[in-house]
Amino acid sequence: MFGRLLPVTRNLLIANVVLFALQMLLNDADTLAVTRWLGLWPYGHSTVVDMGNGQLATLGFQPWQLVSYGFLHGSVMHIVLNMYGLYMFGSLIEGVMGARRFAIYYFVCLVAAAVAQLAVLYLFEPDRMFPTVGASGAVFGLLGAFAMLFPREKLILIPIPIGIPAWLFVTLYGVAELVFGITGTLAGVAHFAHLGGLIAGLALLWAWGVRPPPRRWQG
Repeated sequence: MFGRLLPVTRNLLIANVVLFALQMLLNDADTLAVTRWLGLWPYGHSTVVDMGNGQLATLGFQPWQLVSYGFLHGSVMHIVLNMYGLYMFGSLIEGVMGARRFAIYYFVCLVAAAVAQLAVLYLFEPDRMFPTVGASGAVFGLLGAFAMLFPREKLILIPIPIGIPAWLFVTLYGVAELVFGITGTLAGVAHFAHLGGLIAGLALLWAWGVRPPPRRWQG
């Protein structure tokens, strides 16, 4: 499988899998052995928690978490879905952009997703003290790039059983994420991080002069 992957995409997949394996090895869901350092904790305050055996840990925001959180995941299903998205779109977009620009694009989307999540929590849930983890914001950025570069390619939006153009797929998905975020639907999902990654990706492509290919009219 890795033989068909371009280098940045391949390395991102490997890094995510290795970090998730470390989480499993250290029972991170209970110990926070990895997430206490690398998860994205809310900005503005910290807390001290008893980790057991008399060990105290200070949990709070650190600048490196703007990137590191994107290599951790909360469950097997979480990492499977994100890595599937990275696998599906990563090499294709990397092949169009080139390795250097693709890496810049990916990490801009990842950081923008983190900033969006931190801003929403700071403004509307200032007392929340739970970490955000996952590559979803960057994967949404890849989805936006796919829609910009290949707007008429067909994608399937579950539960709609037919393919729809990528530009419409991303539009519907983005609207759904906005509605879910505002209404609090699917609690525990960082909807505004997804939107942050998507919007930042599209804005960066626009700044780079990338435009959707012109529509071909047939007589």
